[in-house]
Amino acid sequence: MPSAPPLAEAPPPLKFRRRGIYLLPNLFTTAALFAGFFAIVQAMNQRFELAAIAIFAAMVLDGMDGRVARLTNTQSAFGEQYDSLSDMTSFGVAPALVMYEWILHELGRWGWIAAFVYCAGAALRLARFNANLGVVDKRYFQGLPSPASAALIAGFVWLAIDNKLHIKDVWMPWVAFGLTVYAGVTMVSSAPFYSGKSFQLGRSVPFWGMLLVVLAFVFVSTDPPIVLFSLFCVYALSGYVYWAWQWWNGRPNPAKPVPRAPVEPPAGSE
Repeated sequence: MPSAPPLAEAPPPLKFRRRGIYLLPNLFTTAALFAGFFAIVQAMNQRFELAAIAIFAAMVLDGMDGRVARLTNTQSAFGEQYDSLSDMTSFGVAPALVMYEWILHELGRWGWIAAFVYCAGAALRLARFNANLGVVDKRYFQGLPSPASAALIAGFVWLAIDNKLHIKDVWMPWVAFGLTVYAGVTMVSSAPFYSGKSFQLGRSVPFWGMLLVVLAFVFVSTDPPIVLFSLFCVYALSGYVYWAWQWWNGRPNPAKPVPRAPVEPPAGSE
């Protein structure tokens, strides 16, 4: 008698993958957000040196969250939006309030106007950056990036306090005014600033490259306020210098968005 055919095995139950929030990169984003909020609180308490240092800490943490997400392959749309909101707090609102509470209030309405120009520039800069993803050269930023702009403001505050500059002098509030407006306007400019995204952490480097990193740490540690402010001043001017060089040689602006090619409809469609 022929044996009955074996029963077909039931297919395994489908496993639904939940859309969760990746913890590791968003921890760095949360830490950067906390540093920006801490800077605002310290400015309200008239502790401006701590506020400036907190903004630099936020800049370091903000630079780590994206790289951690790429290294661990945990990028998400939630992380991108959360990072933008964190950047607006840490590099838009916090530097403007710190500068205003420290010295710009001495100028009356001109002081809060300068602070608002900076804050609005940061918001426009972040919105334009999100809108231009995928249509710009990744090697360059279009306009001064908001973390560098915040470092320019925080570095000036830290430098003045550390070197005991007299903020009651007539020229000091106007220097702060000019620097704040320059940072805000440069964020929404079209000047190309080198992004450094072509450098990958996973790529091996020669021994001299590691030696340069060690020397850079030693150089910054000699006098952090002066060294950091000087470096970011050079970076804040580099975009305009490179833009002028490109124009002088008849080359296009590398940071200008390239429009996406129109998608052609498939053959046979109306």
